[in-house]
Amino acid sequence: MTARLTGKARDEALASLPHWTEVTGRDAIRRDFRFADFNEAWGFMNRVALAAEKADHHPEWSNVYRTVDILLTSHDVKGLSERDVALARVIDMIAADFSPKS
Repeated sequence: MTARLTGKARDEALASLPHWTEVTGRDAIRRDFRFADFNEAWGFMNRVALAAEKADHHPEWSNVYRTVDILLTSHDVKGLSERDVALARVIDMIAADFSPKS
């Protein structure tokens, strides 16, 4: 089981993810992505879904047309864990291939 990130480890992890923001009222991080169109957003989601399945760690997310909102938290530890940070890094790498608009 992964441990919940706290203290210096948590601060360092968040500092390494400049595009992600903390979620008010939850021990979670989120990022919005905006793409050229629905097709590009769906392609991005497909790639993230494959990575999430491989990691056995799944995001909370939504899609409206060309916008994808992703929230990461580890339900088993009731907060942010290294698994969230690792998946956020993978998502950022995938997003770089798509050149999201935000």
